[in-house]
Amino acid sequence: MYKKQIGFLVDLNKCIGCHSCEFSCKNRNQLDSFSYRKVLDLRRRGNVFSFLSLACNHCANPQCIRVCPKNCYHKLRNGIVLHEPVDCEDCKSCMGACPFEVPKYNPSTKKISKCNLCYSRLREGLMPSCVEACITEALQLIDMTEQFPDNYRVTIPDYPIMVFTNPSVRFILPEETRCSWIYQTEEGLENE
Repeated sequence: MYKKQIGFLVDLNKCIGCHSCEFSCKNRNQLDSFSYRKVLDLRRRGNVFSFLSLACNHCANPQCIRVCPKNCYHKLRNGIVLHEPVDCEDCKSCMGACPFEVPKYNPSTKKISKCNLCYSRLREGLMPSCVEACITEALQLIDMTEQFPDNYRVTIPDYPIMVFTNPSVRFILPEETRCSWIYQTEEGLENE
């Protein structure tokens, strides 16, 4: 089990928008009408096509903890932010405070709920279901205190302000799409 702040590394070069992480999360948490993880289609930006998989960022300074009047949230030493719904009165303060719109109203329980980073799986030495389901390994669990790849970024364009929450997520931005053409020449096939 991780002993320091853990988080996600999302490689936008590898994510193909298959939604495996999202469906795995829904199945693991038995959610019908919503999911803790969502895959966003960032559409074409120049010559770049990319998708972004997001869930709770398990922030270093989570605003959900700060605003909850019933203290339903707590943060573990490894950085996981847990929500205990027993005392939750569905005031939705946490929903308004989170700049990433992570806490969700669960119509089945009539309370707020959120991603718990598959805490029970981590305790068993397993990866979160979203990470395990990612067939391209675009989604990885990382120790935020260790060295990141050289090409990582703390934020991406249009991502909410991160100064006060310090989310535990890092990104590898997509590279520009390159097209290769094969031409028939007198000498044979050649790449351009």
